[in-house]
Order: sequence, then structure tokens, then C-alpha cells
Amino acid sequence: MPVHFQLDAATGVPFYRQVIDQVLAGIATGALAAGERLPTVRALAVELAINLNTVARAYKELEIRGVLTTQQGTGTFVSTSEVRLDEVERRRRIAQLVGDLLARAAAQGVTLDELREALAERETGF
Repeated sequence: MPVHFQLDAATGVPFYRQVIDQVLAGIATGALAAGERLPTVRALAVELAINLNTVARAYKELEIRGVLTTQQGTGTFVSTSEVRLDEVERRRRIAQLVGDLLARAAAQGVTLDELREALAERETGF
């Protein structure tokens, strides 16, 4: 399996979101290619020691977004069609990313001001 899934309970990010983020990261980095088969819901749930419904929820959300496709009796695959986002969906995803970042930062004791400073430094290259 090209993507090694792992969960971190200390981040405060729900496990299903972590699975979603890892699938999306795998696609973005090329570790998961279009048409590639993902682990079954059961296999991934056992590997991560979480409830089947958690993995099923992550896969379902990714299906709704058009990122994954499920073929009955065959499995779940990375979609081969390009996903196009409308502006509302794009803003929703940005809001979700910001929420996840803030939750992870808070779990690590990082303040909003520290995040702002780090983002500003990254933007200016300092």
C-alpha cells in the first residue's frame, strides 16, 4: 500500500477527517494515483483500530466530493475524473482547513498569534 495511514488522537482532529486528509495528501503527492484501489473499509478500520463507520464516513465524504468511486464487489478507487470546485465549495474547504489547523495548533499549545506570525514569515520568506 503506497499510503501508510496513521491516526493521532492528540491533534483533536476527528479520525474520519484524518483519513480524508491522508487520502487527499496521497493524491496530491502522487502516492495515490487515479484508478488506484484503496484498502477496504474493514481492512483500514482494522489497521487503524477504529470503528468501521469512521472509515465508511471518510470514504463516503470523499465519494460525494468526487475524489473516490466505489464499485460494488470490486472496491473503492481514486477517481479518474478531475474534480472541479465551485466557489462555495472552495470556501467551505478553506474554512475546514482553517478549522483543522486551529484545532491541531490548540492541541499543541500554539496560539493564534503564533500561527499568524508563522504564516507571515512563510509568505515573506523569512
